[in-house]
Amino acid sequence: IATVPADAPAASDEVRDGIPLPWGAQPHADGVNFSVFSRNATRIRLEFHDRPGDPEPSRVFDLDPKRHRTGDVWHVWVRGVESGQLYAYRVEGPWAPAEGHRFNPRKLLLDPFATAIADTDHWDFGPARGDDRKAIPPDSAPSIKDDATSMPRCVYMHDYYDWGGDRRPGHAPSDMVIYETHVRGATIHPSSGAAHPGTYLGLVERIPYFRDLGITTVELMPVQEFNGNELPRVNPQTGERLRNYWGYNPVSFFATKGSYSSAGGAGRQIREFKQMVQAFHQAGIEVILDIVLNHTAEGNQLGPTICLRGFDNSIFYMLEESDRRLYRDFTGTGNTMNANHPVVREFIRTALRYWVTEMHVDGFRFDLASVLGRGEDGHLLLNPPLLDSIAEDPILRDVKLIAEAWDEGGAYQVGNFSERRWAEWNGHYRDDVRRFWLGRGAGVGAFASRLCGSSDLYQASGKTPHCGGTFVTGPDGLPLTGTRSHPRE
Repeated sequence: IATVPADAPAASDEVRDGIPLPWGAQPHADGVNFSVFSRNATRIRLEFHDRPGDPEPSRVFDLDPKRHRTGDVWHVWVRGVESGQLYAYRVEGPWAPAEGHRFNPRKLLLDPFATAIADTDHWDFGPARGDDRKAIPPDSAPSIKDDATSMPRCVYMHDYYDWGGDRRPGHAPSDMVIYETHVRGATIHPSSGAAHPGTYLGLVERIPYFRDLGITTVELMPVQEFNGNELPRVNPQTGERLRNYWGYNPVSFFATKGSYSSAGGAGRQIREFKQMVQAFHQAGIEVILDIVLNHTAEGNQLGPTICLRGFDNSIFYMLEESDRRLYRDFTGTGNTMNANHPVVREFIRTALRYWVTEMHVDGFRFDLASVLGRGEDGHLLLNPPLLDSIAEDPILRDVKLIAEAWDEGGAYQVGNFSERRWAEWNGHYRDDVRRFWLGRGAGVGAFASRLCGSSDLYQASGKTPHCGGTFVTGPDGLPLTGTRSHPRE
């Protein structure tokens, strides 16, 4: 293994100190600059791998804090890195869960800014993930097991894509008709007749159908990389291991889902996603993402260490003040992003800018958006810095921003979510229409108010009817048919 020692010369032809910005792995001169954040780490190692699953790296770059650190940003420049290079990190620092620190150099970590991840098909979190969110493991030393053989690797990609003058359709909010769909589910069944079933290109084949429906906008359920093998449960009838199908548990905010690419992963999913967006735009159809920024798949204190927990747990997540071994959970998944910490705000905005500038998406529907308005202590903020900065960001200024204006902590902000730049899923429309439909208490007046724009919700705050996205069913447990009531009933 070729290692860059801490006492190496300050610069060489092959490896240099690097620069702190931009984040992630970015081409710079005739090499690649690698840059990540960690305030409390004591040392960081960048590893190159030739193949997924290799137990040993082909090269190791030991980042000396005296040379490879600017403030809280660690960086190194490496000459001649080719597109497709696999890499990952190991981060050293204090193992002090009671103080919120969970550094473990035996864990191979994904780059928080990675845009592609390779070899996720055989990824398995294993039984250690656990489901008991109340259990507190002892403050013992971190696991001695090295998980290099089971962890995916990040893929450095530098592949020019010719957008051919691509422009966003730019439909006015009052004209939008949104069709929400799942990339795999839309075409995976043989009845779809797709030549590329279950993929981004499969969706391209459905464009004539979407146009016939008269829609203006396709909303894609999560395309951020997630681990389909994370669930420990099995089908009680068949014994078959259950999979995460929907994807609302991201392992990366930047990486495009590899298994949705007809060409496979290893970075090729980026190009295919761009082909899909370009084709939709040529047909006059916008593409918005159902994006999950409120939590990650690292779960609670029993969950796996994949990325952010290993880089700086106490910065990226909300922790219980009374016992910082525990995570505040306003998402129902075990952890909550510390979204209004200045560093995390920048991290989230950088992710949104990436999807807009590099992938040309037209906007976002924010899953459990009320989480993004909570402070580090968990309370809802009067003027959340993150929500304001997203609305006023000069890069994001013209994209659609749609909030799922509630969370699992009891917040329900439909009608008063942030400022006028933000539209909302109108949950009251769904509830009142369904109650009227099923004869469960909603009168003609409530029904009429919803059909006429819900002025009772939006007029006082200066919002217009197009700020409320009307729908009667979604992907979260309320089927279009049947008699199941909404949980709030």
